Amino acid sequence: MSDSNIDSSSKLTTPLSTSGNNGNGKGSSGSGEGVDRRIETSWWTRKRIAMIVGGVAFVALIAWGLSMTTGGQRLNVEQEKLTISTVERGPFQEYIPQTGNVLPRTTVYLDAPEGGRIEEVFAVEGSRVEEGEPLLRLSNNDLQLRLLSADAQRIEQVNRLQDMRFRMEQNALSLRQQLAEMNYNITRLEREHARNEELYEKQLISDQEYQQTADELAFYRRNKDLTLEGYRQDSLRMATQLDQMEASVQRMESNYEVLQQILDNLVVRAPVSGHLTAFDAEIGQIRSSGSRFGQIDVLDGYKVRAAIDEFYIARVARGQTATTQPIGGQEYRLEVTRVYPEVRDGRFEADLEFVDAVPDGIRRGQTIRFRLELGDPAEALLLPQGGFYQTTGGNWVYVLTPDGDEAVRRSIRIGRQNPQYFEVLSGLQPGDRVVTSSYDTFGDADRLVLK
Repeated sequence: MSDSNIDSSSKLTTPLSTSGNNGNGKGSSGSGEGVDRRIETSWWTRKRIAMIVGGVAFVALIAWGLSMTTGGQRLNVEQEKLTISTVERGPFQEYIPQTGNVLPRTTVYLDAPEGGRIEEVFAVEGSRVEEGEPLLRLSNNDLQLRLLSADAQRIEQVNRLQDMRFRMEQNALSLRQQLAEMNYNITRLEREHARNEELYEKQLISDQEYQQTADELAFYRRNKDLTLEGYRQDSLRMATQLDQMEASVQRMESNYEVLQQILDNLVVRAPVSGHLTAFDAEIGQIRSSGSRFGQIDVLDGYKVRAAIDEFYIARVARGQTATTQPIGGQEYRLEVTRVYPEVRDGRFEADLEFVDAVPDGIRRGQTIRFRLELGDPAEALLLPQGGFYQTTGGNWVYVLTPDGDEAVRRSIRIGRQNPQYFEVLSGLQPGDRVVTSSYDTFGDADRLVLK
């Protein structure tokens, strides 16, 4: 029993005491060196890592602050390749550049009132014509036949009217004759009846003889009244017919005059004096009613018609002014006289007229360039236009330092603009010098070093 137990115990304790055997092969007892070992810990603790990250961030923050105070990212550029403009205060005028064509102020169109065949042409395009001067002659057989027919009907109606008037005169004459005879008989019978009445009272004539004279007198008086009544009725009826016939004749006369005028219009005449332009008429052509032969330009003045972008349709109104580019070394003032509301292909048209003087030698169709003013001039801080706007959108610019060796990026705010200037609302002061050329090659540089 003791031997086996001793062997078992020795096997269990030997691996744990290999480092503690002495030279005699005895194990150390009571010191614990046979059962403990050293455990090594890592230097990268969480605390040390947090401290290192915080230190790096602090150093980066300091470096960023230093970079901001000392100019940030720098870029060397050649000053000769830059456009540098000075900010100044002055009157700002918002306007848009436009191009227009010169037209006569008054144009009269030549249209055919009636269709027909061109028989003669009396004028040529480009010539000056006077009011009433014949330009061409048309022929129209249908109109001529209508005129002849209307004339025949007019003559027939006039003859009927004259016949009715003649019959009325005949009736009046016949009535007067009848009345004269009736009045004679009535006068005669009245005298005879008066004598018979005296004789009858004296019983010198019979009752039958007395009554015969009285009845005959009464008959003539009654017949006269009936004749007059019939004449009055016939006269009224014939007078009504006469009025109707006279009105019909007047209508026929008017129709005939209209047809005659239409026939006269086959000779096309100049309605006004001026230059005949766009005249298109050849002998033998068949032209329909309303077709245009050309136009006459009245030389009483000129106007300029311009096609303007529809973006400005709400800002262009009658009475606005414009200034032309120098014509013959002189600028001229224009005024908007008419705005056409129709928009075609993204543009609308407006007419402008010269205010004071008209350029010498101006011609129809000539091109005029002008500046259309969209508002009244106002005092503002002005920055000249430049290529920088395409890069920055007007949100920032490079401003030169007082010594002129560098240009520093600065935020600004701009308002209105015209082809020459921006209106600066904030970020710049009068006298500041700004790089206004393109920024495309500068990248994200905060500061330009000028060489």
